Amino acid sequence: MSNTNPEWAEIGARLKAAREYLEISQDEAAGALGVTRSAISLIESGKRKVNAVELSRFAQLYSQSVDSFTGSLKVPPLPESVEALARAATKLSDEDREQLLSFARFLQSKQPGESGGT
Repeated sequence: MSNTNPEWAEIGARLKAAREYLEISQDEAAGALGVTRSAISLIESGKRKVNAVELSRFAQLYSQSVDSFTGSLKVPPLPESVEALARAATKLSDEDREQLLSFARFLQSKQPGESGGT
């Protein structure tokens, strides 16, 4: 008989997806949260319950709300290109991210049908 609770497994899967999206290893997450790597593995597989304090720490580490992990907050998936851009932006300096944001705002301000080329 499996000791995996379906609700814990869903929360664990969301935590794992968030960690992998940020390209954080289980070891890095464990160190930041003050738990063992095996605890992270058990939580992500749904074999260990995550308590409220730990869930709050995960949310802070992963820059997400607790609701996003519990399933209370339904967020539509982002296009892969947006996810790739976000991952790339995390590796930029603060100054470069500001320039990227300025360029994105510039692109948003262009009139529909306005082309960047000639």
